[in-house]
Amino acid sequence: MRKKILVVDDEPSISMLIEFNLKLAGFDVRCVNDGEAVFDMLKPFRPDLIVLDLMLPKMDGIQVCRELRKQSNAVPIVMLTALQDVTDKIAGLDNGADDYMTKPFSPQELVSRIQAIFRRVQSLPGTADETSFEIGRLNIRVEQREVYLEGKPVELTPKEFELLLFLCRHKGKVLSRQQLLHGVWDYHFLGDTRIVDVHISHLRDKIEKNARTPEYIMTVRNVGYKLHGPNMAENSIAQA
Repeated sequence: MRKKILVVDDEPSISMLIEFNLKLAGFDVRCVNDGEAVFDMLKPFRPDLIVLDLMLPKMDGIQVCRELRKQSNAVPIVMLTALQDVTDKIAGLDNGADDYMTKPFSPQELVSRIQAIFRRVQSLPGTADETSFEIGRLNIRVEQREVYLEGKPVELTPKEFELLLFLCRHKGKVLSRQQLLHGVWDYHFLGDTRIVDVHISHLRDKIEKNARTPEYIMTVRNVGYKLHGPNMAENSIAQA
């Protein structure tokens, strides 16, 4: 079954360009031109991913993204912005976007990023022996895509879960930001490492007692990050 993508942009020329390239890549595509229309399309179309412009009439991209996450809708979101200000890009990530691209952009790169997101989601279950990770007070259940901290559920976005799972699979190893971009976002080109930093910050807010003095996700200065935790066994994979 073809993956469904909802394109949200109020510039017809941009929408047509994206639609043409996504259909060429084999996706089922629908287009709307304002933020409120997104919610009208959720049930009848059931998109697998949303390409969302930042500047939209009625509801802007940030508002749409925030409302989707408030409704616990985990659909992946790639945000488009014509703004060069880093704060606007970070605002999209802060409100639940998985990735962003700045206009003007290469349609082929957009297609590649979308394909990468779908590859990551499909590959998440991992090996048959990998069922869960126990690290300190954290329990990550791979197949169920669930995370528990001291027995209480932790609500993560799809990308936050993928990032935590990747860190678990490489526990104790120092990973550069580029390695995380490649492993979690499946980027095979030089990407913006601020995406990694924002998602790491979000993870810390959700799993650390104090995000400023983390005990799980450690910063390795001038390099990247590594996952550490109390009672980390050499083999942290738990069997069901």
